[in-house]
Amino acid sequence: MNSSRSIHETATNKIAEIFGNRRVVAVLALAGFTLFLLGTHTAGAQTQTTSSSNLSGYPPASVPSWLDTGSNSWMLTAATLVGLQSLPGLVIFYGGLSKKRFQVNTMMMVFYAFAAVLVTFMLAGYQFGFGTGIGLSIDGYAIFGIPSLALSGAFSASQAVIGPFSYAVNVPTSSIVFFQFVFAAITPALFVGAIMERMSFKAWMIFVPLWSLLVYSPLAYWLFAGGWLNQLGVVDFSGGYVIHLSAGTAALASAIAVGPRLLKDRNVRPSSLGYIMIGAGIIWLGWNGFNGGDPYGATVDASVAVLNTEFAAAASVVAWMLMDYYFLKKPTSIGAATACITGLVAITPAAGYVDPYGALIIGIAAGIIPYLSLYKLAPKLKWRGQTIDDAMGVFPAHGIAGITGGLLTGILADPVVTQYIDPSLKGLAYGNPMQLAIQAFGAAVVFVYVFAVSFALLKLISKVTPLQYSKEVLEIGDKAMHGEEEFTEDAPPTEATATLMEEKPSQQQ
Repeated sequence: MNSSRSIHETATNKIAEIFGNRRVVAVLALAGFTLFLLGTHTAGAQTQTTSSSNLSGYPPASVPSWLDTGSNSWMLTAATLVGLQSLPGLVIFYGGLSKKRFQVNTMMMVFYAFAAVLVTFMLAGYQFGFGTGIGLSIDGYAIFGIPSLALSGAFSASQAVIGPFSYAVNVPTSSIVFFQFVFAAITPALFVGAIMERMSFKAWMIFVPLWSLLVYSPLAYWLFAGGWLNQLGVVDFSGGYVIHLSAGTAALASAIAVGPRLLKDRNVRPSSLGYIMIGAGIIWLGWNGFNGGDPYGATVDASVAVLNTEFAAAASVVAWMLMDYYFLKKPTSIGAATACITGLVAITPAAGYVDPYGALIIGIAAGIIPYLSLYKLAPKLKWRGQTIDDAMGVFPAHGIAGITGGLLTGILADPVVTQYIDPSLKGLAYGNPMQLAIQAFGAAVVFVYVFAVSFALLKLISKVTPLQYSKEVLEIGDKAMHGEEEFTEDAPPTEATATLMEEKPSQQQ
């Protein structure tokens, strides 16, 4: 202690002697001022260089102060990944699952849904589901938005402000519109799997835009944009309820309203297992944009959501394979493809709210509960004494898996994770049993609303045009429905073609 004190005193005396010399002080002051000027000039030069490189060739308005270019880049990328889940992912997946004579029709139904929803979304659907206007409010609870155009240039280029409580994010409105559109587009495309191989394409063309506007947009307003279910505390990170439970429920209502397939077609006889696996792979990796984009930026929670998404899907595949071994004595490729989707569906409402332990639990549950639902529950579902013909099991794969994930969110939402996006949220396992009850209420509301409106729309459409093709058309398939077919046999050569083929070798000699 004494030695350190003496060293300190000696140093202090030396410093005093130095600063007592006026010449030394003057030199130090001049040197300090010079360094300050050099530092300022360098910093200014660096700022100028960075600014000019960022804005090179662009007017200053193109990169406003509110714009986070990293987040905007991720949002556009994430939206494109989700779009690829529909085109070509779901087109290939359902095309492979369909029978050969219905492959064109099945792929066309998905393709049309993508196009029709974008037109509907831009004309009314986006503002109805995500706009700041409140069309109907009860005791402060926002029930419906206001359907209106989303076409002006000023609106597209403005900072995105979402929902009845004007939640602002640091990306342009056009990025959010595109991101939310691809979610809206894939939802009706998903329940193509329930009514494929028999629904009239004309009826489908009428149904899709109406369903998107009257079913999807209100659900998005309630659960994505801050509407009344959000206000009550229901959470749905990326669409377990809005997209998957609604698609599964609409699948059930549509299968009832449209009616069953021909008796000989009521089985799964895929046209291409390769298509199924390729389509499932595109859908699986595309889901990184599905869940990773939902924080609306390149955030910590986006990374957590992506990892949880992949982990849950993998766990579901493994669990489903074990179920296949137990019940069928062998694993199947269709089972593996279905399992990755049920895992992805189940983690969707929870992806940014749970830790990897939670993702593992949800993934295992997604490989077991939808499996039992598909093989044990679905065959027993009847309507007026007739088994409901959900062709590809969309209700178990999306509806049941969506409910499973939504309820487990109410149990497993971890405050260590939710602090990055919704700090007040925690599940039953972390001391909030009410969250599970709230999640169950939300699932019940979504099921009842979607089933009632979907069924009513189809019944109304049936007054205008038949919902199902005639037996004669169904016997033929794509050729009668669209005038073309995927699988054709080569026609025998005509006499002129045969002559030409005979002449070619002699010409080459």
